[in-house]
Amino acid sequence: MQFGIFTVSDITEDPTTGVTPSEGERIRNTITMAKHAEEVGLDVFALGEHHNPPFWSSSPTTTLAYIAAQTERLILSTATTLITTNDPVKIAEDFAMLQHVSDGRVDLMLGRGNTGPVYPWFGKDIRQGLPLAIENYNLLHRLWREDVVDWEGKFRTPLQGFTSTPRPLDGVPPFVWHGSIRTPEIAEQAAYYGDGFFANNIFWPKEHYQRLISLYRQRFAHYGHGTPEQAIVGLGGQVFMRTNSQDAVREFRPYFDNAPVYGHGPSLEDFSEMTPLTVGSPQQVIDRYAGMREHYGDYQRQLFLMDHAGLPLKTVLEQLDILGGEVVPVLRKELAEGRPADVPDAPTHAGRVRAVYGDEAPRQSVPNANRGDNLAGDSPYRDTDSRLLSAPKQGSSFGTAATRTEA
Repeated sequence: MQFGIFTVSDITEDPTTGVTPSEGERIRNTITMAKHAEEVGLDVFALGEHHNPPFWSSSPTTTLAYIAAQTERLILSTATTLITTNDPVKIAEDFAMLQHVSDGRVDLMLGRGNTGPVYPWFGKDIRQGLPLAIENYNLLHRLWREDVVDWEGKFRTPLQGFTSTPRPLDGVPPFVWHGSIRTPEIAEQAAYYGDGFFANNIFWPKEHYQRLISLYRQRFAHYGHGTPEQAIVGLGGQVFMRTNSQDAVREFRPYFDNAPVYGHGPSLEDFSEMTPLTVGSPQQVIDRYAGMREHYGDYQRQLFLMDHAGLPLKTVLEQLDILGGEVVPVLRKELAEGRPADVPDAPTHAGRVRAVYGDEAPRQSVPNANRGDNLAGDSPYRDTDSRLLSAPKQGSSFGTAATRTEA
């Protein structure tokens, strides 16, 4: 399994001091937090995407590239890339580039976001949110797997003879998680392509996410990617820890009570009972999250939200010390015990390259000389590899699907 943290990039007043950090300070603090996540032994850092105050992360790939240059093994991801309002062509280019500069330490989570006005800001209609997500991903999926794409859809101008550059690192696209907190169609989409499904279960009771994950697992098997147990599942979570649980509750309560996301609603105790939010000792966190597979089955990735609600950097770094030093090592061991051999490991670039090429050398894209319009010959590249192409599936609204060998 992979363990890590994610941030939604909120800039929130610290209710205990009345201090609100500047955008620049919050950005620097987040980079420090990501680097410290690697230092304490975590596997993943994921960054959200927003285009409005009080959030700062409007360009996740820029930030993740900067973090990649200062880390060695940390997997860098998004904790939502807006598939509805971003151009799939630009997503294809940006994340392939991020693959190269990070030496493959990148994947992404696609979602529709939770800010309604972002649609008209980018010239889209929120009433078309689901069709946009479906059509845009179909194009993105093809751009990473076909050197030359002819394409026509409803929501963007057609493409003729288009090549997205650079080509994915080693000819293997970044792994894609489809994130959702409420939409069964997104679980269906993830299943259709054999991609991962990330249920960010931080707001609602477990029964809601059990239904979504169960649907995804069933449809994953239906589309021929493996058994339901072999589907690739990720979960979100929230914790705040101190050695004594009473100290954790006392310290975290003002942040919870005043947080814009969930403050002034249910009490901390009620919210903790209804959701995976766990405020207490490290052992309480271990007990709570070791039990997650009883609800959702064996899964591949667990991310924690640690820096929200105005918590100061010093406190966040202390939380990461506890998470990486006391909690995750025990969770790794407990969640590995009894794990069936046929349950896949968490996806990595190296593992996915081996799945495609075995012991052979992976593709290294070498372009031909042309006029820049891809029409100078049969292919703009000297090398081709048919193993990266899969026959299209017909009769589905989700378009062309990839084979399971790329998952």
